[in-house]
Amino acid sequence: MKNIFLLTFSILLFNCNGNAQKHNQQDFKVVKTEKQWQAELNDMEYKVLRQAYTERPHSSPLDKNFKKGTYVCKACEAPLFKSNNKFNAGCGWPSFDQEIKGSITYQTDYKLGYARLEEICANCGSHLGHVFNDGPKETTGKRHCINGVALKFIPEKK
Repeated sequence: MKNIFLLTFSILLFNCNGNAQKHNQQDFKVVKTEKQWQAELNDMEYKVLRQAYTERPHSSPLDKNFKKGTYVCKACEAPLFKSNNKFNAGCGWPSFDQEIKGSITYQTDYKLGYARLEEICANCGSHLGHVFNDGPKETTGKRHCINGVALKFIPEKK
């Protein structure tokens, strides 16, 4: 009985591995070695963007930034979100109700033991955050919860 439990547990553990659905780096326009990414990004940027870490909530000044402009990927500067789609979710991370069409790709992430929809830059494959279904009902109902360290803000030109 104990062996059956261990076998079942092992099978479930390996089937819930989020890395099984990782994108092939060749799927992206910007392809670099991990050594190149480490040279270009600071330690926290590398951990979040390339290793899918999550920054501490309320640690990014971009969480409270509501100026007009565009949020781009910190790793490759591909446009990801427009400021008019940003809202204050109160969760501690920059939040948007929609992305710029075609800028993000998604994969299922099981790192916490349950399925979450991970957001990845469609241009370079960097981890950005996750999308949830608890956003503003009057728009899309989505909350794109993005690590501020994964973003760079480009102000709108006047």
